[in-house]
Amino acid sequence: MIKVNNLKKCYSDKPVISDISFTISENGVYGFLGPNGAGKSTTMNIITGCLAATEGTVEIGGHDIVEEPEEAKRLIGYLPEQPPLYMDMTPREYLTFVAAARGVKKDEIKNQVERSMVLTGITPVRDRLIKHLSKGYKQRVGISETLLGDPKIIILDEPTGGLDPKQITEIRDLVRSLGKDHIILFSSHIMQEVQAISDHVMIIAKGRLLVSGRAEELERYLRKKPVLRIRTRTNRAAAEELLHSVTGIEEITFDGEEEGITAFHFTADDENGAAESVFLAFAGAKRSLISLEHESMTLEEAFLQLTSGLDTYAPDPQASSLKTPDPEEDEETAAVSGREEDGIHG
Repeated sequence: MIKVNNLKKCYSDKPVISDISFTISENGVYGFLGPNGAGKSTTMNIITGCLAATEGTVEIGGHDIVEEPEEAKRLIGYLPEQPPLYMDMTPREYLTFVAAARGVKKDEIKNQVERSMVLTGITPVRDRLIKHLSKGYKQRVGISETLLGDPKIIILDEPTGGLDPKQITEIRDLVRSLGKDHIILFSSHIMQEVQAISDHVMIIAKGRLLVSGRAEELERYLRKKPVLRIRTRTNRAAAEELLHSVTGIEEITFDGEEEGITAFHFTADDENGAAESVFLAFAGAKRSLISLEHESMTLEEAFLQLTSGLDTYAPDPQASSLKTPDPEEDEETAAVSGREEDGIHG
């Protein structure tokens, strides 16, 4: 339904986004995650036809957004970061006006407006002036507008920006419910926001798409392997020999020695199993183990490390680009890359 191919946007020869490609084919909630200034809004504006790309193409339901703008835009409901509401109208008046402007048939306007207000929960305030509504209700009016004309795709740019915790929860619930019958593409710079409501996550930083996949698989990917740290009175050579004898640990690093105590850290596929095996190895060799600690990076820390270190970061070629994986790819890589049957591929 959405096919983005090699998008690039430059201002004064400086790229804002570079070579962004992805395809979304199934209903669901797709989170576009990245720091402020990452290129999220630019990409969304190009997808919706509000901004021309320097290079690349966008197809909506098989229609090129540049060559067939009317056909493509009929399939899209778009809410920019600042909803373009008419403050001196009521929600019902405003939505009726927008429905007519979008070409909804006259005998269908009332039903579509009523339906959109019910879906977004604004019926109780439908006859109050928009300027007197809370920010949460104003956001709901904006989302109601995106539903007019029965678009298949709803694009929301930072839909919870500036809302209080209660309003954020309400908008999240609304977005999740709409994802059952629509493709929802929304942007956010907050990891918890995307985790809370997304079926799929796409991470963008400095204009480049880094990784994409199902939310639960991306969490596992970003966290990487857990790190375990040990301190022992065993000398370096003997300790390294014991560690190398344990199955399932790798990347053993010597952290130093002080007052006869040596320190190491290493990664493991199964941190609990590895910890037990290391303990038993040292106990079996009658070697002291002063401490053994788990050190797992939080998802937020992993995200910040991934995005802030982009100048020197070299994306994993199997996980950083959106593509339909080869059948021989391992399960985790396939999930992170995004299988075609999961609704997102490239």
